[in-house]
Amino acid sequence: MQTQIDVDGITVFIEGEGEETLLMIHGWPDTHRLWDSTVAALNGSYRCVRFTLPGFDLSKAPAAPSLEQITATILRVVNAVCPNEKITLVLHDWGCIFGYEFAAQHADRVARIVAVDIGDYNTTAFAKSLATSAKLAIFGYQFWLAVAWKLGNFGLAGLANAMTRFMAGKMRCPNPPSVIQWQQNYPYAMRWFGSQGGLSHTLVVAPSVPLLYIYGARKPFMFHSTDWLQALPMRAGSEAQAFDTGHWVMVQATEQFNACIAKWLAYK
Repeated sequence: MQTQIDVDGITVFIEGEGEETLLMIHGWPDTHRLWDSTVAALNGSYRCVRFTLPGFDLSKAPAAPSLEQITATILRVVNAVCPNEKITLVLHDWGCIFGYEFAAQHADRVARIVAVDIGDYNTTAFAKSLATSAKLAIFGYQFWLAVAWKLGNFGLAGLANAMTRFMAGKMRCPNPPSVIQWQQNYPYAMRWFGSQGGLSHTLVVAPSVPLLYIYGARKPFMFHSTDWLQALPMRAGSEAQAFDTGHWVMVQATEQFNACIAKWLAYK
């Protein structure tokens, strides 16, 4: 049975009765619905918690929080749903970036992490691992989306939405165009324009807790370094798993993805 609570105007969905709480955080251009199949697979054994990031809920006015505001939101959700225990983070895309930051700032609240398709994105090793073509490709799609966000804020919503949906199509995003809009692009404006204080001050990704890293191998470039993949198996309880998919592993290989997470979570 699903229950809902309100945390500072954000609807938080809770399903399952397990002792361990999983907090699932999505990325671009998704919502809490990204985790529907994962929750269905895991809620018999775990308490699954999820919410839609500020600015991604198209039923609400556009919002563009800062990194500090996002991590504060995550903390308030954690305190509301699991005030006396640590949680396990289940992250994808921008949810990884925000979740890693939360884990670095509040290590005492995090027991384990499942991270999907974004690894050591802000490390020197990752920067060195990227070929020039990959750097140009990353800049190209991210700057395009950042510009679309700017245009939307200037009142050009039609153009901004068209640009955003065009790029989502190029990236083979599984979401229908109707649920993709320019206001979901604010993380890219943070990255390239320094909007809302930017992201240059994020803490280097180096989780101290057990981590399962899942990534799609069928992509033109990766968001992790070889060092990241090699180091994970050397840490107790951590591992990396490649899937023959693109970026949205949980959609493109649903059963295998859910089985992988369930197996890792069951190992203590």
